[in-house]
Amino acid sequence: MFNDIAQYFRTDTLPHIWCPGCGIGTITAAIVRAIKTLQLDQNKVIFVSGIGCSSRMPGYLDFNTIHTTHGRALPFATGIKAARPELDVFVIMGDGDSTAIGGNHLIHASRRNIDLTAIVINNSIYGMTGGQTSPLTPHDKRGTTSPFGNLERPFQVLELAKAAGATYGARATAFHNQLLTKLVIDAYNNPGFSLVEAISQCPVSYGRRNKFKTPADMLLWQKEHAYKAGQRIGHEDDFQIGEIFSSQAPEYTKEYDKLRQRLKEVSR
Repeated sequence: MFNDIAQYFRTDTLPHIWCPGCGIGTITAAIVRAIKTLQLDQNKVIFVSGIGCSSRMPGYLDFNTIHTTHGRALPFATGIKAARPELDVFVIMGDGDSTAIGGNHLIHASRRNIDLTAIVINNSIYGMTGGQTSPLTPHDKRGTTSPFGNLERPFQVLELAKAAGATYGARATAFHNQLLTKLVIDAYNNPGFSLVEAISQCPVSYGRRNKFKTPADMLLWQKEHAYKAGQRIGHEDDFQIGEIFSSQAPEYTKEYDKLRQRLKEVSR
């Protein structure tokens, strides 16, 4: 199955560093298959990431890639898109990276509605730094900083982005990887800021602390708790997959170009 997308990878960097059973590899393949389906020019695709397990993804991909500082993937991506709006910019972030130290940048990238395709890989934990709870760790779940259960409610990251001004939001899981590919395609085709939440399993830092015996158990949990619009919710842990919202609003780089043109006319 890998051979159909091998051309998009730096194969000399493989094998990857992700733990056995981690869902990030599956999600990586789903994203790359979206790019293949879209037939994008590899030389015009840019992947930007922050710090964390998921942010190692661009190091394996044969595109223009930049591995930035913690929480700062969106400011770097915004600068790239503003300077070179013809480029196709994908932003890869983890749940902690995007909603804790990077939360303010997520709000303002959404507010600007700049044409970026952002993917938050949500494994409900800080996996790389020791299993601390993140802003997306579910209530009452355990991490190294919440050994008796997380007291805080998690962000609803798509609702946050929608309220801030993003014009497309969707969710899928590592289990629903074919759906994830479709949603990344739809996100790319949206002329504005798009956010896709990709729910992943972290069997080492999250699963073993929360009574999941195997990575397969975590994938089955994703299957059993996901529902599509119109289906009945059966449990408080259930979550909707598919397109969550879509709207239209002026896109930042196009509005900026209009401003430049007006200023040129005034200065003549």
